[in-house]
Amino acid sequence: MAWPVEIRLPKDRRSLRIAFDDGRTFDLPAELLRVTSPSAEVQGHSEAERKTVGGKRNVAILSVDPVGNYAVRIGFDDMHSTGIYSWAFLRDLGENAERRFQDYLADLNAKGLDRDRPGVR
Repeated sequence: MAWPVEIRLPKDRRSLRIAFDDGRTFDLPAELLRVTSPSAEVQGHSEAERKTVGGKRNVAILSVDPVGNYAVRIGFDDMHSTGIYSWAFLRDLGENAERRFQDYLADLNAKGLDRDRPGVR
């Protein structure tokens, strides 16, 4: 498994840059990190409970705090801070960001939500 060698929060706080020891680097948008949060609040306890969260286009990252040596907890300006983002989760998100974002947009559309108006379904 690849390990992160750098995690950087740019001044605009709209993305998180994570570089791994195998040379791969990903710029993960704050919106994608927020709507794919591994928290029970978003993911539920099964696929049937997973929630689609709208209105997060302009969400910003307030904090990135280490959790042991395996993850970070990301705090967002909408006060969501319960997701623990493991290195494997962040790597997967980086490698599959475009598909995951397209899936999110399709979920929003199917549920009558959008990126600018808050809502959860």
